[in-house]
Amino acid sequence: MSAIRPPAMAGMFYPAEPARLEEYVRAALSAAAREVPQLPEVEAVVAPHAGYRYSGPIAAHSFAALAGRGPVRRILLMGPAHTVPLRGIAAPAWDGFATPLGVVPVDTEAREAISMLPQVIIDNVPHAKEHALEVELPFIQVLYPDVPVLPLVVGETTPEEVAEVIETVTGPDEDTAIVISSDLSHYEPYDQARMHDSITARRIEALDYAHIGPHDACGARPLSGLLYEARRRHWRPVRLDLRNSGDTAGDRSRVVGYGSWAFVKAA
Repeated sequence: MSAIRPPAMAGMFYPAEPARLEEYVRAALSAAAREVPQLPEVEAVVAPHAGYRYSGPIAAHSFAALAGRGPVRRILLMGPAHTVPLRGIAAPAWDGFATPLGVVPVDTEAREAISMLPQVIIDNVPHAKEHALEVELPFIQVLYPDVPVLPLVVGETTPEEVAEVIETVTGPDEDTAIVISSDLSHYEPYDQARMHDSITARRIEALDYAHIGPHDACGARPLSGLLYEARRRHWRPVRLDLRNSGDTAGDRSRVVGYGSWAFVKAA
């Protein structure tokens, strides 16, 4: 690998010590696996991306469901742009992303394939301090060590533009898994947030890609692209968990919503 992105969130969003981080991830996955239903092959999951104290248990439900699928040759990881304004979708120029658990290789073949699309740029800047992708990587490393990942930061885009990237990366390949990183509502009182997130959850489960906006989910754009593609491919969303930071961290005056879904082929 020529250049590696160093971890930006270790010690803040998740433990910086390798042994402690791996212990946390394995324990969270084990607890979630007792609650996740057995599903047919999972094509994609939606997972939150806050600090593990807040959203780790909900994210673990997504990855526990993903662990039940067949072999994975690559993972397409898409999340929102929190740190810089971005039009389109940014792939990294780095060839690996480091966490305390080691280096996750970037799928350079898939990166090359999407680089020809007009909505895609190759740029490290949107990735440099982006937490939405980084916090998902330790779960991926524990479940799928050495499997390459294509991490993409999604800025202002249409659902069709995101879906085109998904189609280009996955094609007919059954060995590609998709992870969409998104939280739900932000900084509303507990009861208001629960109502808001319940409406958003129903829209996700109806594959209603046209009526989910940034006020509903910070990863609305990659999420809407997944819903567009799920409708086209007849994938069915399964709700795994729906909570907020008031449930996991105590303060209910201003909470952030978190949801976990798996997408499976419709029977």
